Amino acid sequence: QVQLMESGGGLAQSGGSLRLSCVASGRISSIDVMGWYRQAPGKERELVARNPRGGSVNYGDSVKGRFTIFGDNPNVYLQMNNLKPDDTAVYYCYAHQTWGPVERQYTHESWGQGTQVTVSS
Repeated sequence: QVQLMESGGGLAQSGGSLRLSCVASGRISSIDVMGWYRQAPGKERELVARNPRGGSVNYGDSVKGRFTIFGDNPNVYLQMNNLKPDDTAVYYCYAHQTWGPVERQYTHESWGQGTQVTVSS
């Protein structure tokens, strides 16, 4: 399994910036996707950004052009610019693992404990 530790959340004003960091430990060699999700009160967890190994980055529609995911396993970062009050949520680091022979592969998803981001208007 993989353990994920986030840092960098906090309070920002509308139009401001924050950077989130996540470091993975454990079986990091099997990680093939790292990313960020968020969950606001009363809403479902939603994609912020995913960075597949060897693939294209995916962003949620509401953050395109404002947020940037970067980094290499075991570290992933989320640079958040031009923050809006609607970005207020708990942000979770995410890792997807795949391992085993091709004919019988195993997968597992891991989540961090979450870090609160609050944007004031």
